[in-house]
Amino acid sequence: MKHVWILNHYAKHPDKAGGARHYQLARHLPACGWQATLIASSVDHPSGEQRLGEGEKARLETCGEVDFLWLRTSSYRGNGGGRIKSMLEYAWQATQPSRLSRVAPPDLIIGSSVHPLAALAGWRLARRYRVPFVFEVRDLWPQTLIDMGRLKQGSPMARAMRALETFLYRRASRVLTLLPRAVDYIAPLGVPHERIEWLSNGVDLAEFPDPRPPAPRPPEMPLTLMYFGSHGEANGLADLIEAMAIVKQQRRGEGSPVQLRLIGDGPAKRDLIQQASRHGLDGRWVRFEPPVPKRDIPALAREADAFVITVRDLPRLYRFGISMNKLFDYMAAARPVIIASAAINDPVAEAGAGITVPPEDPQALAEAIRRLADFPAEKRARMGAAGRAHMEAVYDYRILAKRLAGIMNDVMDEKR
Repeated sequence: MKHVWILNHYAKHPDKAGGARHYQLARHLPACGWQATLIASSVDHPSGEQRLGEGEKARLETCGEVDFLWLRTSSYRGNGGGRIKSMLEYAWQATQPSRLSRVAPPDLIIGSSVHPLAALAGWRLARRYRVPFVFEVRDLWPQTLIDMGRLKQGSPMARAMRALETFLYRRASRVLTLLPRAVDYIAPLGVPHERIEWLSNGVDLAEFPDPRPPAPRPPEMPLTLMYFGSHGEANGLADLIEAMAIVKQQRRGEGSPVQLRLIGDGPAKRDLIQQASRHGLDGRWVRFEPPVPKRDIPALAREADAFVITVRDLPRLYRFGISMNKLFDYMAAARPVIIASAAINDPVAEAGAGITVPPEDPQALAEAIRRLADFPAEKRARMGAAGRAHMEAVYDYRILAKRLAGIMNDVMDEKR
């Protein structure tokens, strides 16, 4: 059994809310001849919860068959200086031999961004242990920050980050990307096409064992439209609230044909609650609910008749595609999906699993909500089944883990 270390500052397991990509891949890698250890920060993001006890510097812990090495970093909330401090601490801690002494030596190391310092730590460790280095890119830093308007093109910070990402790209045996067209960004930086591999996010279909459509509902009961995930700037939820206000206005007191349940947390949640209140969208129309652990998502998804996902109208940001955990969960649950996006890829349309509308267009989104509510239950069921079949064919984590193992085996063969 070969051993891979995966450095992901924000790695999660299903007891916490949020994506658990590396946990899911690691669960299925042993069947492909690889054992994984996830090396992560002790502080959960975004809750700020500290996993380690007083004076505890690191902990090796098995969570649901997967080994996690938690490295102490300082607690923080939000995206300010505390988060930057945590990034620096993680990169430093991950390279300290005393923190790694309880982990079996690696045969290969994957350094995974969100932030590139985690990947830089992975490269340094790969040099120390004389093993191949694989760079996994989940966000294209600094390009994502530039495209979102948070960083100025040509600024000293942008230039420094560009130099760091180029350094990592050119020294990696393989570059893994979650975005289907990221090769168009990475290859011009001097990386051969054959060293760039698309490995999407996905879903563990074994956790969604009951893909039956929802039970028939009485005509007077509103359709349950559900969103779960982050409530942040990039999620476009303000447009969703506006769309619900349009639906309400057009109903003119006839009652709600659909109830929107927003499950999750994030920096925009308070403003969204106030926005819904201004429109008079009480609990019959919109409900705000707290986040739930990842392991509770399948049961929660069974309560939905349909799902919705929205993104901002940022064509430069999404020209390389999208790969959102929540979208794969939605489709695994065999429910139709409304997606407001202009990204270069559209899994919903590819599968025939719902309705696609332009981003940042509340009127078009409201029309899609009304249409979906008016569809016969049989039509919604067909859409949901099509989405589930697409997940089974392409995005099951068993399939993705096998692909990852094949990539790592190729890299090991090249080393010989």
